[in-house]
Amino acid sequence: MVPKVYKQVKEFVRSSLWYTEDLNLTQTKIDEMIQKSTNLLLTGTLSGCLTTLIQKPSVGLLELIQITLNTNYLECTNIYLEEFITSVTKSSVKDESYKAELQGKSMFKDARAEAEEQIYEKLKAKIDESFDLASYDWTLNEPEGRASDYIIDLVAFLQSTFLAFTNLPLKVATTACAAACQHINRKLMYMILGDEDVRQVSLGALKQLDLDLIQCEQFASSEPVKGVDSTLLIECLTDVRQLLDLFNQCDFSAYFHDFGERTSKYPRVTPASAIKLLEKIREADKDKKKILAVLKKDERDKKKLHETILKQLKELPQAM
Repeated sequence: MVPKVYKQVKEFVRSSLWYTEDLNLTQTKIDEMIQKSTNLLLTGTLSGCLTTLIQKPSVGLLELIQITLNTNYLECTNIYLEEFITSVTKSSVKDESYKAELQGKSMFKDARAEAEEQIYEKLKAKIDESFDLASYDWTLNEPEGRASDYIIDLVAFLQSTFLAFTNLPLKVATTACAAACQHINRKLMYMILGDEDVRQVSLGALKQLDLDLIQCEQFASSEPVKGVDSTLLIECLTDVRQLLDLFNQCDFSAYFHDFGERTSKYPRVTPASAIKLLEKIREADKDKKKILAVLKKDERDKKKLHETILKQLKELPQAM
């Protein structure tokens, strides 16, 4: 694509120069006309074609990655196009100070930014599709012992996709990886807390979610793209990790003790989130009469203990 575009723009410049030969224009006017027409070609025609291509729903991730690479190279060709125009116009005018100036560099930079943004959106859309396939038994007694199939398939997709990110600038690759991990974090948090159809959540279901999250964390720590900071990607999954740890480890004593402190183990877990999940667990445990029995090892009445924890959570500042 890049050599072809570069060649066609040069042919356009030659044709424009040939067109002006019999117009009896001053050399200055000819120079201005060629620059103006070439800039219109770049910022109008070519820019419009790139935008249309980038925004096509049928254009996939790999194609967008290639477009990003191409626009980067095309941006680099801008200086050579300027030198070419300068050389062909100098052939008929002895003005050594003349230098053509094109707007292609900024146009290609804008097109690349648009392609990069579409990469992030396509990644999130693919993650959404994967989560649409999720089918949790929210009253599960025990986890399955392995990550859910949809998570395994999603991680495999991300691993293969990020192989193509190797040639992209590190900043773009890092942003894409972080965007993917952040979106997974949001989707998991939504399933646990935001989905109004999920009214019950058992401890077994939370343990299954933990297995799924571990699979995602292993992906994040595997340096999916060389040079990308794995700690940054793992940090993107912190919200759901802290929420699951709090409940799966029954660590409410530490939560209350360290609440609001810089040394808190669960700074990302708000009281409102903890209350919401606790109430869903309570709903799941109603029939079993096992309401958070594992939170304490003594013989305290389980229902009363549960209500005590809820009361303590509601007494904490809800804006945290």
